[in-house]
Amino acid sequence: MSFFRPQARAVLTRWREVGLAGLVAGSGLWLMALGGYFLGPLGAICLLLGGAWGLLSWRRMGFLRPVTAPGVVELDEGQVGYLGPSFGGYVALRELVEIRIVTLHRQQHWRLKQSDGQVLLIPLAAIGAEGLFDAYAALPGVDMSAMAAALESPADTQVVWRRPTHAALT
Repeated sequence: MSFFRPQARAVLTRWREVGLAGLVAGSGLWLMALGGYFLGPLGAICLLLGGAWGLLSWRRMGFLRPVTAPGVVELDEGQVGYLGPSFGGYVALRELVEIRIVTLHRQQHWRLKQSDGQVLLIPLAAIGAEGLFDAYAALPGVDMSAMAAALESPADTQVVWRRPTHAALT
């Protein structure tokens, strides 16, 4: 027997990390208000850490979706894998050259392309897909705020990241 309705529990679960970050930032404000040579700087550090954590958590929320697609996403030692009922595979993060969001059969997918041309489709609503936020954050030149905004866009196909090319040395 639960005190909360299932809908309320789902909302609280979705926002829990942002809420905890807010508590850390609020504690920092409280410590800063107490003042002093020790509590003031400690409060400022807590406020900055809580604010940064809150921003990161809020951006990560775009990757949290109800699980409505079959299959499981795996992240293992620099590789992203998808194990689905009809297709799947693995791609190495260091070999990725492009990430797109594509809509197929009214369902959004990540389209990961390697330098050798291999492509892996991963449904955004698959089990474990929220872990891709941290994997993508490690890619060079990635703009996570733009990627989070693209998740909410109604476009059928969007390029959200391309590996930066380096100019040839002469």
